[in-house]
Amino acid sequence: MAMSKSKSAAIHEHLTHPVIDSDGHHVEYGPRVRDYVKELAGVQMADRVGPALEGTIASSKWYRQSPAERREFHTKRSPFWGLPTKNTLDLATSLFPRLMYERLDEMGLDFCVLYPSLGLVASHFEEADVRRATCRALNTYCAEIWGEYRDRIAPVAAIPMHTPQEAIEELEYAVNVLGLRAVLMASYVKRPIAAAARQYPQAAPYAFWLDTFGIDSEYDYDPVWAKCEELKVVPSFHSHGEGWGSRTSISNYVYNHVGHFASSAEAVCKSLFLGGVTRRFPRLRFSFLEGGVGWARSLFADLIGHWEKRNIKALANYDPANIDQELLAQLSRRYGGKVLGGRDFVKGREVVGMRPEDPSDDFQRCAIAGKEDFRELFLKPFFFGCEADDPITASAFDAKRNPLAARLNAIYGSDIGHFDVPDMSAVTAEAFEAVEHGRMTEEDFRDFVFVNPIKLWTAVNPDFFKGTAVEGAVAKYLAQA
Repeated sequence: MAMSKSKSAAIHEHLTHPVIDSDGHHVEYGPRVRDYVKELAGVQMADRVGPALEGTIASSKWYRQSPAERREFHTKRSPFWGLPTKNTLDLATSLFPRLMYERLDEMGLDFCVLYPSLGLVASHFEEADVRRATCRALNTYCAEIWGEYRDRIAPVAAIPMHTPQEAIEELEYAVNVLGLRAVLMASYVKRPIAAAARQYPQAAPYAFWLDTFGIDSEYDYDPVWAKCEELKVVPSFHSHGEGWGSRTSISNYVYNHVGHFASSAEAVCKSLFLGGVTRRFPRLRFSFLEGGVGWARSLFADLIGHWEKRNIKALANYDPANIDQELLAQLSRRYGGKVLGGRDFVKGREVVGMRPEDPSDDFQRCAIAGKEDFRELFLKPFFFGCEADDPITASAFDAKRNPLAARLNAIYGSDIGHFDVPDMSAVTAEAFEAVEHGRMTEEDFRDFVFVNPIKLWTAVNPDFFKGTAVEGAVAKYLAQA
């Protein structure tokens, strides 16, 4: 199919480096996915996949309820119209591998890591057998349908995370059997609050906590991170955050959607850091997709600020035992006035209480000795997927304003295939507008679309780009780095 010259292609011609897209999407053809589920797990299992969506972001319950019932049950407004349709060429492109492959040059892309769409929710299905069967079928679909084009497209496996064992089993199958090199992990697992489930079973679906695998987890997920290191894959997180926290509007999808990927990304990123995962697995890299970098800058600054104020030594500033009672008594007699209400002076224990289990060292697991440790434990292992139209992306490279004069690892994630991109041919041109408008330098752009993706994908797998269209350029960069 002949493609006209696009602005993205024209911009690409003048670049001195390839463009690597670390987060595109394909759209699964439902009837074909059903064939895979049926072949792998039987007809009855295939029939259960549709109902399983009821417990996820794609629930159709909202449509079956009256406005009064939506308010009574506080049913979250369901997402709708998430794919490009008026641009039917783009819709077809997200479905058909050969068409996608033919159009990559038009999009200004040399290589694309291509994530599933149904896979974003399948790993969150509540019933274990449906969840595991669907993920296995999707991964087989991805490997077989998209596998012919791996010189420019890396299809991604969906990995359920409800238990370490199921994650490890699917990781091994995806990498060792299907030959996939990239994986998508659920960012969290909704766990029931045991007391609520026991005392009020009907309310149990509304009473849950988020297991984010790093702190307070139901399981020890270190075997999963060890398996990722062994299999040379990057744990990537791309789960929805709709339906929990403040994103539960019964009428407004945009209200629920804005910031939801960032919210789920922050939850798992913060958990991995404070849980000491990056301390125990220094070779691993982690990516958080489609949430941009604004939340990451804020989290980075907040973690440093909290460490400065609440590391175990700094907590002495707030220890009730360190109150100078004599000084407090003198000051209260001099200035207490009406506050004392006839009392002689204020006693320290009347203001600040002391409990047996205080204090706790919240930075113990990541063992921060000084601010410079944040470079190795946060800046180095974490990568943040940013869409082409995100104006905040340039701030990742603003060393003057970021703590520690940091340049955060922003990576280009086009999000082709979803509604965020009404015209696939414009994505790279749109990303380059940050350079044209002076928000990014050309060096920043190179880091964004080329250098940072190399650092992400080759850290545990130096051969990630072997046999691809960008192998030579990647090898040259690595040799000079």
